[in-house]
Amino acid sequence: MELNLKNKLVLITGSTAGIGKGTAISFLKEGAKVIINGRSEENVKATVKELSALGTVYGIAADVADKAECEKLINKVNAIGDLDVLINNTGVFTVKPFVDVTDEEWLEYYQINVMSAVRLSRAFLPKMIERNAGRIINVASEAGIKPYPELIPYGISKTSLITLSRGLAEVAKGTNVTVNSVLPGPTWTEGFGTFITDLAKENGKDLDTFVKDYFKYDQPTSLIQRYATVEEVADTIVFLASDKASAINGAAQRVEGGIIHSIL
Repeated sequence: MELNLKNKLVLITGSTAGIGKGTAISFLKEGAKVIINGRSEENVKATVKELSALGTVYGIAADVADKAECEKLINKVNAIGDLDVLINNTGVFTVKPFVDVTDEEWLEYYQINVMSAVRLSRAFLPKMIERNAGRIINVASEAGIKPYPELIPYGISKTSLITLSRGLAEVAKGTNVTVNSVLPGPTWTEGFGTFITDLAKENGKDLDTFVKDYFKYDQPTSLIQRYATVEEVADTIVFLASDKASAINGAAQRVEGGIIHSIL
C-alpha cells in the first residue's frame, strides 16, 4: 500500500528507544525524513547514526518537558523545514501507590506527558492549518481509558492526551489536518523485555510461562494474550499519518490487543 509519505518531515519526541525509535524506523522505510528527539545528546547522536542508513535523519536533543528547551526544539525544527507530521511520544510512568505520589510528581507527569504535547501542538498546528495539510498523533495508552490503581497519575495524563487530540481535531475542523491519539497496551520494547526477563528469573519461572501467567491473571481481557510488538504500534502510527487515513480524525485508536473490554 502506497502511503504517500516520501519526503514528509516528521518529528518524533522521545525517539531514541522503544516505540518512538520503532516509529522512526517505520517512517524512514516509507521514505519520510525523520527528526529524532531525546534529552540526551549522546543518545540522539547514536540513534541518528544507527538509522541514517535507512534515509534522511536529523537529531535534536531537547527536554520537551522544559518550556525553554521546547522553544529551542521548535526553532530548530523550523530551520529544517515545514513540519508535516508531529508525533508526541515522550512519556514517563512510575508504579506507585496513589497516596505516596507528591504534588511535585503530579506536576512532573503533566510537564512531561501532557505539556510537551501541548507546547509542540500549539507551535505546529496553526502552520499545518494554514498549509491545509498535516498530521498530529499523540501517543496515549490504554491506561487512559482503563485506569490502574498503581498508575493513576500516568493514566490521568494519558486521558488528557486523548482529550487534547479530540479537541485539536475540532480546532482543525474542515481542513486536511487530522489529529488522533494512539493507545498502545503492554508492548514488548527492548527495555521492557529486559525488565520482564529479569523479573521472570526472580520469580523462578521461564519467560514464556511468566508472560502467559501475566495475561491469564493480570490481563485476562486481552484478546491476543500477548504483548504487542513495537512494529505493530509503530505501523499503526505511520498509517494514521498517511493519506490513506484522511477520514480518521479525532479518534482514539486502540492498539492494546483488546484489553479494554468495550465495543467502542
